[in-house]
Amino acid sequence: MKLMPQRARMRISFDLDEVLFVNPETHKTEPPLMFPLNKIYIERLRLGTPELIRTLQKLGYEVWVYTSSFRSEGYIRMLFMFYGVRFDGIVNGTRHLKEVQRDHKMILPQKLPNHYRISLHVDDETVICTLGQEYGFRTYQLDAQDDDWKEKIIARADEVRRLDFRNEEET
Repeated sequence: MKLMPQRARMRISFDLDEVLFVNPETHKTEPPLMFPLNKIYIERLRLGTPELIRTLQKLGYEVWVYTSSFRSEGYIRMLFMFYGVRFDGIVNGTRHLKEVQRDHKMILPQKLPNHYRISLHVDDETVICTLGQEYGFRTYQLDAQDDDWKEKIIARADEVRRLDFRNEEET
C-alpha cells in the first residue's frame, strides 16, 4: 500500500493595525474587554474577527499574524486569548528583522509572507499588496468598513487553495 504524502495546511496571515485592530469611530468593533483588561489591551477588534479566525481554522487553514509592529508575541497572544482566539503563528517586527531582513544589504519589504510559507496575506496597505506581485506572495487588501469582509476573505482563501492545489497537481 502506497501512502500519499500529507499536504501542509494552507497558511493565512493578517496584519494587525487597520485590519484586525480598527478605530471604533470608523469601523464596527467587537465589544471591549472588561475592566481592567481594557486598560491593558486598548486595541479594538474589527467586528467578526474571532468568528472569522475560528471559522478559517475549522476549514483547515493555519491562521497567523504578520505585523510590522513591535508588539510582543506574548501581548498579541494574550489579547486574542481573551477573545477565544489562538493563532498558529505570529511574526512581529522584531521577528521579521531577525529572520527575514537579517544581514541583507538591500532593504526588503516590511512583510515577506512567503518566507514563512504563508499562502495569503490580508493587509490594508496598498504598497504591501503591490509588493506581493513583485515578491511572489498573494494578498487581499482590506481597510474600509465592510460588512461582508469575512465572506470575502474566506472566498479569497478558497480561491488561493484551489490555485495552490492545481499547481501541486501540475508539478
